Amino acid sequence: MTLHRRTALGLGLSALTAPALAQPARATARVVVGFPAGGSADTTARLIAERLRGTYAQNVIVDNRVGAAGRLAVEAVKAAEPDGNTILLTAASMLVIFPHLYRPTTLRYDPFADLLPVTPAGEFPFGMGVGPMANSLGTLAAFKEWGAGKTDIPYSSAAAGSMLHFLGVQVAKATNLSMTHIPYRGSAPAIQDLIGGRLAASYHPMVDLAPHAATPGGPVRLAGVSSEQRLPRFPDVPTFAEQGYPQLTGSEWFGLFLPARTPAAVQESLNRIAVEAIGTPDYRDAIARLEMRPYPLSIADFTRRFRADYDKWAPIIAESGFRPEET
Repeated sequence: MTLHRRTALGLGLSALTAPALAQPARATARVVVGFPAGGSADTTARLIAERLRGTYAQNVIVDNRVGAAGRLAVEAVKAAEPDGNTILLTAASMLVIFPHLYRPTTLRYDPFADLLPVTPAGEFPFGMGVGPMANSLGTLAAFKEWGAGKTDIPYSSAAAGSMLHFLGVQVAKATNLSMTHIPYRGSAPAIQDLIGGRLAASYHPMVDLAPHAATPGGPVRLAGVSSEQRLPRFPDVPTFAEQGYPQLTGSEWFGLFLPARTPAAVQESLNRIAVEAIGTPDYRDAIARLEMRPYPLSIADFTRRFRADYDKWAPIIAESGFRPEET
């Protein structure tokens, strides 16, 4: 009787402790994002947080550290304890563009020394919107023909010093057109001025351009997209590469990072859990509404992509001669 009672007791304890052992080791983790609530970066961070909750940590919260064009969030994660409880979700520009623009006294982080890459959460292409000033032309060749001989053709992006800004620089060089960048704070006002005829072209993530370019015969048409393949929503819009400009192919990613000195086992665990979450159909469908695609990578592959993007933009930025007011 005693043996049976002990065996039953042991089984009962095992049953009670098994769920506890299945719980994540950490109680709370936070995903730090450098942009306000409601935007694509914040939405992606919340989608990731939902899928890390209960797997990577018992609770995962999103911490919006808004300011300095996303730099404050990077600084906050750099300064965090390297215990795996603080995760950065940032756009590529903060790490592969900004180091070529700002002095170390302004950019108070080194993207390679201060952060550990985990995986991209997704990537998104850019579109070149053309407005009534340029007759809402639908190809890069037509835009080039329209702009030939003109000077200081105004184009815009959502922010000076962004990847979009320098895509415009690349287009001007590739087409041999005289174009002047007009910086805006955000896509909405730039697209409104494009529609209003104050700009010839404007470069934006497709999530911002798509609602305006999807209307047949509307004032905004896409002259091209930067993706490697045509976009499912816009099958009639050719890529830049299809139009003879493969150097304009590219995209921006939202990446997950940890503070430097975080143990490799934690970095690998987060990569494994995040990659699994990013690969699910529900995540794919959720970010498709942001005109993004899942982009899960191993740590090694993401490190290579990270370095390649950093190296790619260095000569483009240097040749542009652009320097932000705050350097």
